Amino acid sequence: MSRVPLRLAIVEATRVLTEAGVPSPRVDAELLAAHLLSVPRGRLGLTPLVEPEVAEAYRATVAQRAKRIPLQHIIGTSSLGEIDVEVGPGVFVPRPETELLLAWALAFLESAGRHPPVVLDLCTGSGALALAIAHARPDAVVHAVEKDPHALAWARRNADLRASDGDTPVHLHHGDVTERTVLTELDGAVDLVVANPPYVPTSARLDPEVIDHDPHVALFGGPDGLSVIEPMIANIARWLRIDGGVGIEHDDSHGDRVVALLEGRAVFGDVSQHRDLADRPRFVVARRQRRIT
Repeated sequence: MSRVPLRLAIVEATRVLTEAGVPSPRVDAELLAAHLLSVPRGRLGLTPLVEPEVAEAYRATVAQRAKRIPLQHIIGTSSLGEIDVEVGPGVFVPRPETELLLAWALAFLESAGRHPPVVLDLCTGSGALALAIAHARPDAVVHAVEKDPHALAWARRNADLRASDGDTPVHLHHGDVTERTVLTELDGAVDLVVANPPYVPTSARLDPEVIDHDPHVALFGGPDGLSVIEPMIANIARWLRIDGGVGIEHDDSHGDRVVALLEGRAVFGDVSQHRDLADRPRFVVARRQRRIT
């Protein structure tokens, strides 16, 4: 059998994914081809023809994606910042929106000027945010907390992989970020808290990739989406040192509520809301200040 033009295979894959209702079908078709060929997406043009068995494997991979299995589950990894982490069933897939929270966190650490800074990542899931910070700031002492043991196993795997590549190891903790007894040894010692907690209201309608594959414990935050965010704010207040910062990702439906929760505590100042690339409210930041009396 003769070799198959890769360009035509990608066109056909795009058609299949479009009919299946997959968002960004052309991008996904190209990413799947790049994964299968072990080349960067931007260099697919350098592979004009592929062997028939490769084309068949590609069609099978596209068929998986057409069933709305997450792209990251098929590829096996997800990116955040300058790192890739392994993901699959049982762990939340990091979203591109969290790149903005990561960028803010790194800029905050740079402006704070503390060396080494102490960082705490809440609801770490795969460990992506904590590990991306540790990679960018090898001087940082990074702690990460996760309640779900299945997700924590993914985080440990990713932490071991990053450490074997030379990154500063992170400290992983099994715990509930809403409990007042968790990590009391860090009280008043943390320079930066970041959190991407469960925040989706239970009534929200979600894509099949999300509702059928992301663990619900990592998605839903009660009827209003705040059942984790609201109680964890008291813990954030005790963990942060004076002038420490916090960034909390949230649903675009309740950004004002998160602002109000932080402004309602006298220990937080400089509360502000940040928007994502689609101009939707996405995360709120604040600074720990001395209690106003």
